[in-house]
Amino acid sequence: MANQAAELAQTVAKKSEQVQQAQPATHEFDINQVPLSHVALGDFPYISLPSGYMSNGEPETKRFARFPFWVKGQAHWVEGRFYLVNVYPENEGEYSPYEVRKNLEAQVEQMGGVKVSEEQIPYDTVKSWGDEITMGFIKGLGDVYSTSVMANVYLVRRDDGNIWIHFAQGTTQGGIIVGQEKAFQQTAQLLPASEMKKQLDSAGKVALQVKFATDKTDILPDSQPQIEQVMQLLKDDPSLKLAINGHTDNSGEAAHNQTLSEGRAAAVVAALATKGVASTRLAAHGYGDSQPVADNATPEGKAKNRRVELVKQ
Repeated sequence: MANQAAELAQTVAKKSEQVQQAQPATHEFDINQVPLSHVALGDFPYISLPSGYMSNGEPETKRFARFPFWVKGQAHWVEGRFYLVNVYPENEGEYSPYEVRKNLEAQVEQMGGVKVSEEQIPYDTVKSWGDEITMGFIKGLGDVYSTSVMANVYLVRRDDGNIWIHFAQGTTQGGIIVGQEKAFQQTAQLLPASEMKKQLDSAGKVALQVKFATDKTDILPDSQPQIEQVMQLLKDDPSLKLAINGHTDNSGEAAHNQTLSEGRAAAVVAALATKGVASTRLAAHGYGDSQPVADNATPEGKAKNRRVELVKQ
């Protein structure tokens, strides 16, 4: 009897485990369960800081980027426009994360939104996102490496683009990121070898929008077709020699921008050299942010200043 009872208990436990494994997770996030908001809104980013708080420096905007909002243990990647702000008390006053959060939640409620998650983001997860996020969104990311910081995420679900809000409340300061979903629209066009030749013949130089990893010298895969066109340009004219000049916008220190521009120019030269272009036909130079072609005060101007120029030698 004892053996039968033990066997029965094991069978029941096994069946119970199988049932639990078969049941779908109840904590998974379903955006369709969030009610649509039809509230009339003002201008992006739709929120403001409460009285007695300020940003340490100017808030930052991104015309188009992506960010992983942490919702119920998963990264929910959102593409669109973003607003980043860090939150400090004015006049060295007291920072109350509760006060900031309550004010933010009141605004979200007025917008027709809801809170969808409040969790600590695992350290290894944050690190895995790389510099694109940890450096590119540092203004509003908050000290998410600290075990005491919770990532509060809010959602305003809308037909004209869902609005996501990340708030890392911290103990001495906070960080807020507002992102509104927006479909990608291609604005940069591939410059064919024939057009590059025309500009080199008429102006002696041509600017290319070669894309690199954020704050790095790695050429992104979607810029490889442009590198191929430069290769074709050199192939069509075996006597052509080019200076590859790197330029940056004015984000960051001048010395860092100088080094970055030199590295990016060298990366383009290296990419062409691996395809068989003789090193005697190419020379890499970097000019940092010293030669802007547009106003660095706007995102559009910064984008134009981040360029690689081919100069006929």
